[in-house]
Amino acid sequence: MAILKDLTGLHTLARPQGLLKRPGFVRWGVRIDTAPEWIWLALLAAALWPTWLWMGQRMLDRSDDPLGLLALSALGLLAWQQRRRLRPAPRLVWLALALAGAVAATLSQGLLPSLVVALLALTALAAGLCAFVPASVASAPVLGLSVLSLPLLASLQFYAGYPLRVATAEASRWLLALGHEVKRSGASLLVDGHLVIVDAPCSGVQMAWFGYFSACAVTLYLARGNRAFLTRLPAVSVLVLSGNIVRNTVLVAAEASGNPVPGWVHEGVGLGVLAAVCAAVAWVMSRPEKSRPWKARHV
Repeated sequence: MAILKDLTGLHTLARPQGLLKRPGFVRWGVRIDTAPEWIWLALLAAALWPTWLWMGQRMLDRSDDPLGLLALSALGLLAWQQRRRLRPAPRLVWLALALAGAVAATLSQGLLPSLVVALLALTALAAGLCAFVPASVASAPVLGLSVLSLPLLASLQFYAGYPLRVATAEASRWLLALGHEVKRSGASLLVDGHLVIVDAPCSGVQMAWFGYFSACAVTLYLARGNRAFLTRLPAVSVLVLSGNIVRNTVLVAAEASGNPVPGWVHEGVGLGVLAAVCAAVAWVMSRPEKSRPWKARHV
């Protein structure tokens, strides 16, 4: 009979209504439901610790530029600014995406390239942040900052650097041909008999990173919506490409003049054009959205 009573008690405990009658279980459930929102974000970040370890090692061995720290800092600043406005009830779609991304990043450790795993982890963290921030915070730039947090500049330079250098050299050839005799071979230009090579820094990869970072940061700072952000991204791409072509053309013309150009001139021109591009991107992103006129309905 004692065994029968124990089995009956276990059956009652297994039923939901049996659990709800136990004060300890109810208190535990209330504690979980009323836990501060930042705890869930902290737990999500802690679950992705292999990604942080890999990113830290990649930055310490100087195999990539540490610009991702700037994007991560921007995400942290956003979470801090919104800490008093975090939603007590998260948006379930974003929360499900965050959990799915975290599980995928954990299970794919050692199976997929580390950069792909880090992409899954960082987008999962961004989705978790989107689940708790107010609806007025655009999700697209948050996801954009998570992608920019990746140590991917070296990979982009390896795979896309040369095609970008060739495209930049060709555009510079068209501009320089207005007043010089110019020939192009690959990523090299022969200007009035002077050979000038368009090297890796002139590919525009870093300028593109700063341009898109400026677009994400300005959109979040000014509380613009996803529509304004996404529809203006093509303009950001045009600004970045144009700025890189202008910088390359000016430097190639200076090198082809026959006089040695000091290194500080290269750096000064590059920083000046970069500042102009970022300012132009900020201006484009800060423009107010055009209100769509209401159309009268005929009944």
